[in-house]
Amino acid sequence: MNNPQPPALTLLYDGGCPLCVREVTFLRQRDQRLHPNSPALAFVDIDAESYDPRCHGDISYREAMGRIHAIQADGNVLRDVEVFRAAYTLIGLGWLYAPSGWPVLRQVADLLYGLWARWRLPLTRRPNLDQLCSCRSEQPTQHL
Repeated sequence: MNNPQPPALTLLYDGGCPLCVREVTFLRQRDQRLHPNSPALAFVDIDAESYDPRCHGDISYREAMGRIHAIQADGNVLRDVEVFRAAYTLIGLGWLYAPSGWPVLRQVADLLYGLWARWRLPLTRRPNLDQLCSCRSEQPTQHL
């Protein structure tokens, strides 16, 4: 019996965000079709009470809620649009995000993602980041 390989990429997503859930559903379904016995992607709901930063690259709840993160199988942490480029490549749709890695377009894509990350919670009618974090009993982690 073959042991399946660990996922190449673990995405940390906000399970309370309807747009985030829609994206994860799409990625998961496509991944399952392409890799039914050994998914390339794994998903961790950071909004779940069980989310533990120590198990996920020490990425605090606040950091994870502020912008998207993913952890590669080797432990390398990806952020922002880089997450989407990696995830879409793993499901055979890398061409969709490839232009976002080109020099000039990378800056534009990062700027647009930064705006989305800043306004995601109010646009989806969620409490602001401080309110969400005040409901958590986590100690903030230090990152250098």
